[in-house]
Amino acid sequence: MKYLKVLPALLAAGAVVIAGCGDDSSARSASGSAHGAGNPVDRAFIAEMVPHHRSAVQMAKIAQKRAQSQFVKKLADDIVRTQNREIELMRSEDKKLAAAGIKKGSLGVPEHMMGMDENTASLKTAKPFDKAFLTMMIAHHRGAIVMAKAELAKGQNPTLKKLARNIITTQQREIAAMRKHLGTDKNRGGAEHHGGDRDTTPRPKAAPSSPSRGHSPDLGMHDETTR
Repeated sequence: MKYLKVLPALLAAGAVVIAGCGDDSSARSASGSAHGAGNPVDRAFIAEMVPHHRSAVQMAKIAQKRAQSQFVKKLADDIVRTQNREIELMRSEDKKLAAAGIKKGSLGVPEHMMGMDENTASLKTAKPFDKAFLTMMIAHHRGAIVMAKAELAKGQNPTLKKLARNIITTQQREIAAMRKHLGTDKNRGGAEHHGGDRDTTPRPKAAPSSPSRGHSPDLGMHDETTR
């Protein structure tokens, strides 16, 4: 009889122990899930954005040597500094994702939407340089924004999602500044946006129009945009 009375108590105690072990395991699993390294989209984002950033840095380094305006020179310096730093961050995160056993997936962004269709090497001889560089960089930035939005929508890694938000904010601001600069150049210089230099000096109505004489727009006087 004593045995029969003790047996239920032992079984109950065993159940408590087993339940306790199960709860601890579940907690670890839940914690691991909540703070997981990421998913295949995160690795795809890195795989696409690192070469995208490298391309931007390459373009900016050319601009550091050839830029005509202080605006473009400063923009190029900012791009080289910021995007090299972001490349290192992404490479570090990729190592962690790989160590966690996460395979590379697909970002889901078509190649033609990444803004890398232009020939970067053409900037070495492009004239007028500032217009060519800004036009190319605007398209490049737009591609980066599309890729960053894909990471925000489908990625899981907190560090990469934060980076994606920063890319969107920064590059949208830079696009606005570049568009404004191009517009200012158009209003003041004219030549870079109308296929040739134009002399806008008023002339008597009776005088026939004469060929315009070349001049260089004063690009160095435009407003600078900082990050």
